[in-house]
Amino acid sequence: MILKGNQRGGAVQLATHLLKDENEHVEIHEMRGFVSDDLHEAFGEAHAIAKGTKCQQFLFSLSLNPPQQEGVSTKAFERVADEAEKRLGLEGQPRAIVFHEKEGRRHAHVVWSRIDAESMTAINLPHYKRKLTSLSKEIYLEHGWKLPEGLRDPNLRDPLNFDREEWQQALRAGRDPREIKQLFREAWQHSDSPKAFNAALNEYGFTLARGDRRGYVALDYTGEVYAVAKYASLRTKQVKDRLGDPVKLPSVDEAKQALKDKLTPRLKELSDNQRAKQAEELVPLTERKQEMAQTHARERLRLNAGQGKRWQAEANIRQDRLHTGLKGIWDWMSGHAYKTRDQNKFEAWESLKRDQLQKDRLILDQLTERRSLQKLIAKQKQNQLLDRRKLDRDIGLALKMDGHKERVQDRAMQIQQQFSQQRKRSGPELER
Repeated sequence: MILKGNQRGGAVQLATHLLKDENEHVEIHEMRGFVSDDLHEAFGEAHAIAKGTKCQQFLFSLSLNPPQQEGVSTKAFERVADEAEKRLGLEGQPRAIVFHEKEGRRHAHVVWSRIDAESMTAINLPHYKRKLTSLSKEIYLEHGWKLPEGLRDPNLRDPLNFDREEWQQALRAGRDPREIKQLFREAWQHSDSPKAFNAALNEYGFTLARGDRRGYVALDYTGEVYAVAKYASLRTKQVKDRLGDPVKLPSVDEAKQALKDKLTPRLKELSDNQRAKQAEELVPLTERKQEMAQTHARERLRLNAGQGKRWQAEANIRQDRLHTGLKGIWDWMSGHAYKTRDQNKFEAWESLKRDQLQKDRLILDQLTERRSLQKLIAKQKQNQLLDRRKLDRDIGLALKMDGHKERVQDRAMQIQQQFSQQRKRSGPELER
């Protein structure tokens, strides 16, 4: 289970992020130590207490991400949260646990308040990254899961991982961020000079430019700007050592204007048409995904309602065992009342475990169904990725014909014909 944590403020923003409907299912599983059961209000409590201190990052947020294909019980998530809490020194602190489900994957977020209300000080969290990495390894070994390369050796971490900013930028450009990173890494690996690197990027419609801080950036043919070091997963020094000073490169504004001059209306139309067509192809699968999410939500509501009725009936039975009046006094004097209370506590605990196990079985069955659909979606997106790479390469080659408007126009017409033929061939297969 990959554990990623960070200290942070921004109570409202964090609560809003955790409740975002971009996830197919969101469940507030636990609210401990807060007055309110509302996530925004609970984090607001932590913020209000923190105002009595100088602490700005008064929350600690931890994400728990098991391998996608593994069925992990709620109890297992809770054990990891408890152990992380112990190792970080956050025992007894107010915390919230929120489950997210998306694309057939279930993960959890745990958020603690770092403020000790008695001493009005922030709990220090020294070396928390090292502690979480150590715990993560132990969990993988305990469950017999294959250890990720990045946990075996930090130098082997997946370079195609991306942060939220990269994801949002790729979304604006209508691309997968992993696709962009892969292109940059391949261009870097197959070049040994600025000219070769720029030529490799040109093949996919990118061009090098000089950033605001004299660093290397690349623009795609839509005008979106990407930092080379970031997307090639390199250090800034590595880029500078190989590519040198970018002073001779055009600025971002100059590069944008050059792209605008070279990008004929027909080429732009081809790119726009492909995006629209691919979005249309995903509509049936997206609708199936939404229908499945709604069906699964209804099944969970029915289960919760049934469990609630059963819990109330069982609670009434337990309550009836506690006698009142003279019989109750006799039970208290004889010690029978204590035995009854202990029996009721044990049965209530067993009922809670039974209900959670039943809920977990339903969730894991639904995740299995959702993963089957996700395989179809992933296959469709992979086919679309190959189509986009082909078009990007063709547009990149067309853009190289600088100063030859007629040749660019002819090349655009050839691409359009190829694109139309390709769509005709793949149409029936996509429908199936």
